[in-house]
Amino acid sequence: MYVFFALLFLLIIAVTYGMWEYFSHQKRIYSIPIRIHVNGTRGKSSVTRLIGAALSEAGIKTITKVTGTYPRLILDDGSEAEIFRKSGANIIEQLSVVKLAAERKVQAIVIECMALEPQYQEITEKQMIHATISVITNVRLDHIEIMGYSLPEIAITLSKTIPEGQHLFTAEKVMYSLLKAAAEKKHTVVHSIDTETITQDEMIGFRYMEHKENVELALSVCEHLGISREVALRGMYKAIPDAGALDFHRITVSDKQVNFYNAFAANDPQSTLMILNWIKDQNKFTGTKIILLNSRPDRIDRAKQLSEMTGKYLSDEIDYLILIGQPTDMVENLSAANGMRRNKILNLGLTDPVNVFDAVLSCTDNESTVIAIGNMGGMGAPVAEFFEQRSFVHD
Repeated sequence: MYVFFALLFLLIIAVTYGMWEYFSHQKRIYSIPIRIHVNGTRGKSSVTRLIGAALSEAGIKTITKVTGTYPRLILDDGSEAEIFRKSGANIIEQLSVVKLAAERKVQAIVIECMALEPQYQEITEKQMIHATISVITNVRLDHIEIMGYSLPEIAITLSKTIPEGQHLFTAEKVMYSLLKAAAEKKHTVVHSIDTETITQDEMIGFRYMEHKENVELALSVCEHLGISREVALRGMYKAIPDAGALDFHRITVSDKQVNFYNAFAANDPQSTLMILNWIKDQNKFTGTKIILLNSRPDRIDRAKQLSEMTGKYLSDEIDYLILIGQPTDMVENLSAANGMRRNKILNLGLTDPVNVFDAVLSCTDNESTVIAIGNMGGMGAPVAEFFEQRSFVHD
């Protein structure tokens, strides 16, 4: 009997504490007048950073949180802090960010959605963020084992973060009608952006490769908040790019030059082809043309998509396909089955970054251009870091 009452007492305490925490969070989140929740398949981190930088430039006290390649907080004083996790990513993390933002009495929070499962996306929005502005960058095939195996399924999953009676901004075109219908059910106004309005001169201000749709999406949100285009762009130019943003390094070894593009974070076929086309349009895909594809054993679906893409669309475009990570045998077979000639494939598997660099040099006559795709996880980050460090060495 005593055990029963003791357990009942503990249960009452737990429930009471849970209710107190819930209502405390609601008070905190509603103390922040501008709440921007950024979701989508690609470009979330970039758009989150761009909006946060623009708001800060406009004098709006803002905290920005991204969960891209590496989770980061951009504080209201402009400093950037790493988010340390004792275990894997968990949406409960958003509560701590809101608490910090409320304690610092910010006027705005720009927060990247970190949920994948449909039910968690809904919980994140309805119970945690209560966005005044929702952003869905685009709808593409990724995390299909969690979010859905078709574009409509993924669009429905992403629409879970659309708030009630607020505003949705999106650059999505193919699944736009589905997102619009979901928003209208919630009495939310939809803003579809047009990338044709941004000029090449405006894009020149970025120190790294940024996509027009990301910039225009962020600019549209800023215009809605009454921030001028000039001020918004000035802030965006100052933004620190996400670690997954396209990065370039030139390495010179004796009489050989390697042009290395780190596009590991563009880990779906559509984004990868967009980057490849951008490099080609700039006439920078020169010399020996190499695709360096990193695969991870926990991202089998992604590896399959990219290997099919290389075979179907890049077989005649490139000279070599270098495979690293796991499971490269599967990637090699799928690439070959889809049209990539095996004499173009160099399967290194799970190896050391030095071996990857040596393999690239062995394929290079005088000059080569390497576009690294697939994933920053696994071998991606160490290989990218090695090429970056090697670019500082002059032989």
